[in-house]
Amino acid sequence: MPVTREENNLSINEAVPVSASSIDFETFQLKSHFWGRLTIWGIIALTLIVPLYLSYVLGYHPGWSTIISGFTAYAAIIMFVWVLEPISYYPVLGVSGTYLAFLTGNIGNMCLPCASVAQRVVDAEPGTKKGEITASLAIATASIVNAIILILAILSGSYILTILPESVLNSLNFVLPAIFGGVIAQFAIKKPLFGVVGIAFGLFVNLGPVPRAFQTFVCILGTVVVCLLLEKLKKQEKNN
Repeated sequence: MPVTREENNLSINEAVPVSASSIDFETFQLKSHFWGRLTIWGIIALTLIVPLYLSYVLGYHPGWSTIISGFTAYAAIIMFVWVLEPISYYPVLGVSGTYLAFLTGNIGNMCLPCASVAQRVVDAEPGTKKGEITASLAIATASIVNAIILILAILSGSYILTILPESVLNSLNFVLPAIFGGVIAQFAIKKPLFGVVGIAFGLFVNLGPVPRAFQTFVCILGTVVVCLLLEKLKKQEKNN
């Protein structure tokens, strides 16, 4: 006798009792905020230990003028990324994924592609509960694998590079563009027009008179704005 979907779900719920706390997504996000802030501030403190030790214990402080000038030069180039990246990556990464990604690093070339591919494999939409859990698990797994590979690369990487042919070494320059190309293609499959808009802005900022410091900002902001306008126009056409 065939079993209906409702009967199947009922049998599963009866066989596997689930506590309210295990499905409380709001509690999960609150805990993500707590442990995310704690770990990130902890890492910031640990990061400052070495320069503080070199400066005030060993006496190698370079002087505040040197520090301020270096920071100003760096901030002028990268400052907009400090605000732009969390906003632009959040829809895919979610709360917990954002904390993990910014704690681990390699967001654009590791965390974001891994999260995006994992969401596609399990058919989870970005911005949903399922999408956030999927992104968190994908980023955590990628971080562990990355740590293992880094340890192996540190121990044997220099030797491996010496035995690789020059053609292989030159091809490594295309790894990052290939990753971004794969991510663009993945999103463009669902909405090809968005992919065309993103590629067009990418060509414009690289070939046009856009200062290097603003290329990423212009590309992302321009793509998002144009895609939103296209979606709005499409909805208006359907309503009419």
